[in-house]
Amino acid sequence: MSYVIDLTTVTDERGSITIVEKVLPFEIKRAYWVYQFNAKRGGHRHKKTIQALVCINGSCEIFINNGQETKTVLLDRSNKCLILEPEDWHTMDGIEPSSVLMVMASEYYDKDDYIHEGY
Repeated sequence: MSYVIDLTTVTDERGSITIVEKVLPFEIKRAYWVYQFNAKRGGHRHKKTIQALVCINGSCEIFINNGQETKTVLLDRSNKCLILEPEDWHTMDGIEPSSVLMVMASEYYDKDDYIHEGY
């Protein structure tokens, strides 16, 4: 099942920097961000891809179902990182118009890795 990790943030008089280094359970092979949300996103799980989600602006609710339990995680801080396991069927909803959701993935894009049927 998915879990949340807190990313290291360093703040001084110049501002803040949040760091993703040696904390993810995988090597990043792909990164992308989603913004200008017009509708619910996601609606799938994966065969092998692990994902790390960070809402770097605004907030976003992630609904997760791994076939045994369900939960909703609110990403509302830019140093809060949600790790999604491959079996975690998920949707992104409750998104503010200004939100930017960054996703880091353990695998390169492969359309055959997606499972669109829920549990």
